[in-house]
Amino acid sequence: MTYVVTAYCDTCKYTDCVEVCPVEAFHEGPTMLYINPETCIDCDVCVAQCPVEAIYPEDQVPDQWKDYVATNASECKNYPTISEKKDPLPTARTLDEIKAAGG
Repeated sequence: MTYVVTAYCDTCKYTDCVEVCPVEAFHEGPTMLYINPETCIDCDVCVAQCPVEAIYPEDQVPDQWKDYVATNASECKNYPTISEKKDPLPTARTLDEIKAAGG
């Protein structure tokens, strides 16, 4: 099993998670991060670091975001790995802001 980055990361791109990943499974796209399912070792350490609760185990991705499983697998091939924390995007919102806006 792998972990999956979902919708709440899009337009935010917090990178707290990448610093703790022991295998550099994260890839940085223009508006969000992706987890490479071939690299991820299912260690769970990234989940607690995500300030917007965007990372789920593959078998627990909410139904409305199931397409992110395939998106992570395909998009990570298009972008470089990232292992150091960077500033989030200027459009980044807090979890409360995301939830108040309905996701």
